[in-house]
Amino acid sequence: MKRTRIHFYLSVTITALVLVSCKKESQENFGKPMEETSDFGKEIFEGKGTCIACHKSDAKVVGPSLQDIGKTYKEKKLSVVAFLQGNQDPVMDPKQFEVMKANLALTKTFSEEELKAIEHYIYSFSN
Repeated sequence: MKRTRIHFYLSVTITALVLVSCKKESQENFGKPMEETSDFGKEIFEGKGTCIACHKSDAKVVGPSLQDIGKTYKEKKLSVVAFLQGNQDPVMDPKQFEVMKANLALTKTFSEEELKAIEHYIYSFSN
């Protein structure tokens, strides 16, 4: 009886450790290839997010270009997701941040998957 109880607790403990140690990254993008993630990001960027109104791929409009954003965020090892969630100060054009604040209210409602897809889409322009 004691052995069975010990084996049970040991199994539960090992299972819990395995689940806790699994990296979140393995769940990100739900196994989608990078191309699909970028396509999904483009769909959100141009549709639900309406980001396209202020950001173009290679030219500054109201906001900086996607090339500039991707390059800067990669070089500084910053997170586009953290910024869009409102958890990181603006680095691209702090003077324009007041204009962007209204859009951050929208991006804060996006799922982690949607924000990661937007980030991948932006990074696809920084090569």
